[in-house]
Amino acid sequence: MGLCVLLLATAAQAQTTAAAPDTDAPRTVLVMGDSLSAAYGLRADQGWVALLAGRIAAEHPGWQVVNASISGETSAGGSARVVGEVLRHHPDVVVIALGANDALRGLPLAELKYNLARMIGASRHVGAQVLLVGMRMPPNLGAEYTRAFERTYRDLASFFDIELLPFLLEPVAADRGHFLDDNLHPTAEAQPAISDHVGQALAPLLR
Repeated sequence: MGLCVLLLATAAQAQTTAAAPDTDAPRTVLVMGDSLSAAYGLRADQGWVALLAGRIAAEHPGWQVVNASISGETSAGGSARVVGEVLRHHPDVVVIALGANDALRGLPLAELKYNLARMIGASRHVGAQVLLVGMRMPPNLGAEYTRAFERTYRDLASFFDIELLPFLLEPVAADRGHFLDDNLHPTAEAQPAISDHVGQALAPLLR
């Protein structure tokens, strides 16, 4: 399905169930991610999303952060949930940080692109700005797949003209000491750096 057809289908689905947002409600950043955003192996308040929520509350009164991230989530899961989430929360900004589990499972990149495009389209339909957060994969997946995976995020950001943070874990990825024993999930000590990294990319969308 082409991206234009995809967006029309997503808009039609949202229009059938949309409700008027509460104009007195706080402005909302909705985060849709996987275990990297769901504070896997940590207390919820130690994760980068919770840390970012505290920073936003202090620096941008009237804003709140809703973390709708789920451990193990793929882009297909996010795509299946996105319409319900944006209609429930009426976000002003949506942070989409999915795709790592797709790559770890070797899922087709065409499906990743379709699913992320649907999430972006649903977010834009309710008037939200979008920050797309990419990942990088280890070379054992093959150089061609790894390059194409990273390019998927760049292509979507360019097509939809949205903000892109190319690599969620860039501030901590080079140091093995920043990760739990599974070598996949950052430690509590690494979370502030990730929070700052995302916060810098998010800041222009909160103005």
